[in-house]
Amino acid sequence: MSTEEFIKDLQKVSELMKKEKYRDAIVIIEKLKEIEKKGDFDYSLTHQLYQYHSNAHSLYNQEIILKSLEEISGNTVSFEELTKKVQDLGNVDLDYPNLKKEIELLILRGKLNCKIQGEKLIR
Repeated sequence: MSTEEFIKDLQKVSELMKKEKYRDAIVIIEKLKEIEKKGDFDYSLTHQLYQYHSNAHSLYNQEIILKSLEEISGNTVSFEELTKKVQDLGNVDLDYPNLKKEIELLILRGKLNCKIQGEKLIR
């Protein structure tokens, strides 16, 4: 793949992320990661690719967490219950520390109004 094609695909990723189509962005990112391993691309392009990788995965996880919480009733949700729901809904395997980190980011971004108390979310 030429550098120009690589850049075009990175731009597609950027557009998909702006449209909040994280799953579609991840598909292109994974393809680009394989190409990047075989090629010799400028460091800035590689750096941008891995930034997109990290951000797209995190935002996709957060999207699935929000959808999962919508489907769980009650004011208190255990991390165990949420983990199962996230796995079922988005086929996402998040361990406790990463799930907690994503929830903290959602709270900081103002996307989730709750508190973490022990191993539970209090809405």
